[in-house]
Amino acid sequence: MPPVSRPRSHWLALGTAFLLTSVAADAQPSSGTHHVRSRPDTVSWGWFPLDKAPVLTIESGETVTIDTISHAGSTQPESPETSLAALGVQPDEILPDVLAFWQSRNNRPREGRSGHVITGPIAIAGAEPGDVLEVQVLALTPRVPWGINSTGPTSGVYGQSYPGSRPTDRIREEVEAAQHLYRTRSVDGDLVAVVSETIHVPLTPFMGIMAVAPDPVLGEPGVTVSGVQASRPPGRFGGNMDVKDLGVGSTLYLPVLQPGGLFYVGDPHSAQGDGEVSGTAIEQSLTGRFRFVLHKDEPLTMPRAETDTHYILMGIDLDLDRALQQAVDEVVAFLVAVEGLTATEATSLASIAVDFQIAEAVDLTQLVTGKIPKRIFLEEPQ
Repeated sequence: MPPVSRPRSHWLALGTAFLLTSVAADAQPSSGTHHVRSRPDTVSWGWFPLDKAPVLTIESGETVTIDTISHAGSTQPESPETSLAALGVQPDEILPDVLAFWQSRNNRPREGRSGHVITGPIAIAGAEPGDVLEVQVLALTPRVPWGINSTGPTSGVYGQSYPGSRPTDRIREEVEAAQHLYRTRSVDGDLVAVVSETIHVPLTPFMGIMAVAPDPVLGEPGVTVSGVQASRPPGRFGGNMDVKDLGVGSTLYLPVLQPGGLFYVGDPHSAQGDGEVSGTAIEQSLTGRFRFVLHKDEPLTMPRAETDTHYILMGIDLDLDRALQQAVDEVVAFLVAVEGLTATEATSLASIAVDFQIAEAVDLTQLVTGKIPKRIFLEEPQ
């Protein structure tokens, strides 16, 4: 008999143990609708403010549509009309949101910040530290018919600041510093990025950044002496995870670290390979629709996610080896708590059935996912 997947629609971590839950009645979709626009007053540039008033406050179970804009084309010194025209973008293909943000950029402090444009925060009523915020990704829609990827001899994995790099390492000078504009369009009903006449890359949109407001600690990656958490490195709060599996139909679980949770989203991508080795994906402005569910008193140590086919555990560390070990630890803890395996048995299963992938390796901290296939769990013993 073929395996039958056991129904496990939602799971969380409780300390070092894991708990399977079903969606509570108060978590069902609400009849109300909310739309957060990406205006200068609803976005932040390269950090996660803790004292910014929520742009929206919702109840658990409500659905929100959120506009985002890419930093590519909206944060450079030249006006978008000038810089994007040089890449072949027409004036009517530039979002008014991008123009408005660009005009406001000089009024924003930059100390310690990164480059992302992030929409939020959205507060969830009743959220407190020690809770978990469940984020269901319901829809992601490109806002413009183009996206940008950047390359360079010292960007991405070639950067001299890349963890593990040494001054004596050879810099890939043959890699040109360039912005590559990709047109996106529908081909036979599927959205693709047109690389050439013979290369089409399917679009798989996702938000590079989904985060709750962090709890900055001096000395942690991206935290300045003034307590600013820059948006480049991901962490316990989520952030710039760049996990391409977090597309439509996925669910992300984040530990609440501040009252209200304060959800931020941005760094929209339409296509990316695991690793994001050049330092960027196809950066393309998106509109997302999300449902938010609050789980009370269920502490979570790290972000976790699931799709229709996999449970996704994460390891995040400055060192790639330690990030991998952390992802393995998370997977083993899951299998021990949920399946009743010993740590030795769980480690064996992790080695023969779980894929460990470098989700991204270019944002200071390295992020490794451990993807447990749901199909290995049977509905009934065989």
